[in-house]
Amino acid sequence: MPTSTATLVLPSPAPGVERTLRVHRYGPPGARPKAYFQAALHADEIPGLLAAQHLLLGLEQARMEGRLMGEVVVVPVANPIGLSQHLDGRLLGRFDFEGGGNFNRGFPDLAAGALERVKGQLSADPTANVARIREVLRNLLAERTAVRETDALKLALLRLAIDADFVFDLHCDGEALLHLYASHRQRDEAVELGADLGAAAILLEEEPGGNPFDEACAGPWWKLRAALAGEGPAPLACFATTVELRGQADVRDEDAVADAAALLRFLQRRGVLAGEPGPLPEPRCEPTPLDGVDVLTAPAAGVLVYRKRLGERVAAGEVVAELVDPLGEPPGAARTPIRSAASGLLFARMTERLARPGQKFCKVAGREPLSHRQAGKLLED
Repeated sequence: MPTSTATLVLPSPAPGVERTLRVHRYGPPGARPKAYFQAALHADEIPGLLAAQHLLLGLEQARMEGRLMGEVVVVPVANPIGLSQHLDGRLLGRFDFEGGGNFNRGFPDLAAGALERVKGQLSADPTANVARIREVLRNLLAERTAVRETDALKLALLRLAIDADFVFDLHCDGEALLHLYASHRQRDEAVELGADLGAAAILLEEEPGGNPFDEACAGPWWKLRAALAGEGPAPLACFATTVELRGQADVRDEDAVADAAALLRFLQRRGVLAGEPGPLPEPRCEPTPLDGVDVLTAPAAGVLVYRKRLGERVAAGEVVAELVDPLGEPPGAARTPIRSAASGLLFARMTERLARPGQKFCKVAGREPLSHRQAGKLLED
């Protein structure tokens, strides 16, 4: 059994309706390092829900064997709101039906508020500075209130994770190879995690935009370090990553077992769990910049026919897909080729094959930044 399990009640959106968050904690309360995991913030991304179950089994085994050195917090179902959103029998968990937008956007940015309270208080001791900043971040969140259910959900999740050393947000794409997002400032951690997971792509962000969960956790640290450079050491005390566990239909025990084992090995390498993780596997890829990802867009409505398979290398200018106009002229031959601006790996694409005008439908990870990609607008809703 976990060291403790808590149930957090969200504000009721309607009479007779109550949704909750289940929170499992393993290890000594307050012990360091602290790791935080959550699954399916986009509620229709199911692979993380299964991986979290195997992660809990692994943590329970570590507890019984006395290998829990730090504290591990797991929220196995991060979005009960989205999980209740069905339309005509289909689960739609990416966007809030109540008008709150993307569930993984718009988390509070605590950097400015933290700067006001920390400025002038840093010492020459980096450990003391980290403790002070964490206290300030916790206090800022404790002072916030939320009336709407979705806003309360975001506050609750961030409160659980804001003082963690390691934050893992488990997602997936439509159809995809396993890949992850992390800050370019924490390249070493991202490469190590990617090697353990066997990631096909590691996308390093500078300014992704939209205030997603991983940036809400790790962003205050690099923003404060830059703002307080002359006052004292402010280490990057939180490594936060979004792990994309393949595609929406990739819900298999064999994958979930392997993914959970890889995450646990990473915790061993970082001192959260005791035990020998074994040698680090050879990485499957070199990290590439998020602004080097070409997100291909449909110029009109039509049927998508891919000319490149998931996992194939693409050269800049190559045709990745054709858009077929079923009412176009000449009949049966109205096709528009769509080409990649990047040379790189086709690592993700949408599940649907009927595109709308302007729809983003696949991603190619290139090594060089693309001029049309705009800082602060790199994450597509």
